[in-house]
Amino acid sequence: MGKDVLEGISTNEWQELRDRYVASAVGNGNRHIAEKAEGAIVTDIDGKRYIDFAGAIGVQNVGHRHPRVVEAAKKAMDHYIHPGFNVIMYPSYIELCKRLCEIAPGDFAKKALLLNSGAEAVENAVKIARRYTGRQAVVTFNRAFHGRTNLTMSMTSKVKPYKFGFGPFTSEIYQAPYPYYYRKPEGLSNEAYDQQVIDAFESFFLNTVAPESVACIVMEPVQGEGGFIIPSKRFVSYVRDFCTEHGIVFVADEIQAGFARTGKMFAIENFDVVPDLMTVSKSLAAGFPLSGVVGKANIIDACDIKGSLGGTYCGSPIACAAALAVLDIIEEEHLTERAEKIGSVIEKRALNWKETYAFVGDVRRLGAMAAVEFVQDKKSKTPDKERTGQIVQYANEHGLLLLNAGIKGNCIRFLSPLTITDEQLEEGLDIIEKAIEVVQ
Repeated sequence: MGKDVLEGISTNEWQELRDRYVASAVGNGNRHIAEKAEGAIVTDIDGKRYIDFAGAIGVQNVGHRHPRVVEAAKKAMDHYIHPGFNVIMYPSYIELCKRLCEIAPGDFAKKALLLNSGAEAVENAVKIARRYTGRQAVVTFNRAFHGRTNLTMSMTSKVKPYKFGFGPFTSEIYQAPYPYYYRKPEGLSNEAYDQQVIDAFESFFLNTVAPESVACIVMEPVQGEGGFIIPSKRFVSYVRDFCTEHGIVFVADEIQAGFARTGKMFAIENFDVVPDLMTVSKSLAAGFPLSGVVGKANIIDACDIKGSLGGTYCGSPIACAAALAVLDIIEEEHLTERAEKIGSVIEKRALNWKETYAFVGDVRRLGAMAAVEFVQDKKSKTPDKERTGQIVQYANEHGLLLLNAGIKGNCIRFLSPLTITDEQLEEGLDIIEKAIEVVQ
């Protein structure tokens, strides 16, 4: 943003303008005004520096304004801004679909289509599954988050702020049980709990919806907004096998978890299963609006009427160029390996907090997709949303952009760029540690 826009207007004046002209329901975690972002650092117009543990909610895996991304976007704009792929083709759309098909799991013919947002990708995956199967029902899971359009709101669990007052919702949407090991019945082993959840899953398809009516099951391999909840390999494999047995399309929602975040290119690869379709977005294009659906060619090509998939801005050539650069950066800078290192550092510090403080209930991670859950005490495990909010607020006031998560808002989540330096990572963790000390 140029200085002609920012110069001469104070943070308070910007806030007054925001309050006057921007919809109040649009959330803001931090009330300051960004002036510049680079790598894992955001600087506001008053010169205050923030370490970014939010990454625009999982968008900045390769860091803010990575030079390769900036260069690719500028080069693309030398050719055109948006001729519209539905009007005339351009190479970057085709090349990106090719790259996505090559890196997506599965030894079968694949195709992809490009869209604008995560919610739009989920909607199109559902469209494709319904067309392919001739069925209507869609199954998601407890604590799921898939978007804020009408269909994806229907697929989402959390009522406030995402669903309250926005109905009626789309019909034929059902939510199945999903494991949450920290909150399993006391004394039950993880193996026994898995069986309990699987039994409940089987009962769900007897009591709630018949498998023969289900077009797709859409699963976050790691639940994002739900609190970074990680299932077992056994559970994910069971759901995959259930879909195969009943002719249901298995969709992995990789929108927040994908692109090296979990130590694999896609989170589903951690579970040794292959989905039929994947939805991708967020870090795909390092901040340019872009999403996609990639998977089995025969399923995607069941939509055989020209124009039934797509949209005006889908697959912007600027975003496609950025995305191709992102894929190169992930590979050349070994960001899947970097994610595991970042996650291990977070885990070590967080486990120390867990040992020290009675209100630190659980620490969980897959790669660098990590969360800490706060409770009133370890015995009751009562969620402590108020304390979590105080920790987040302290962090934001003291130079760390941080987000909460969870149905009850009692988790903090770690979504720093995977390009963050060791020093920046430790500095950010120091701020959280100080926040925990202050609010205890």
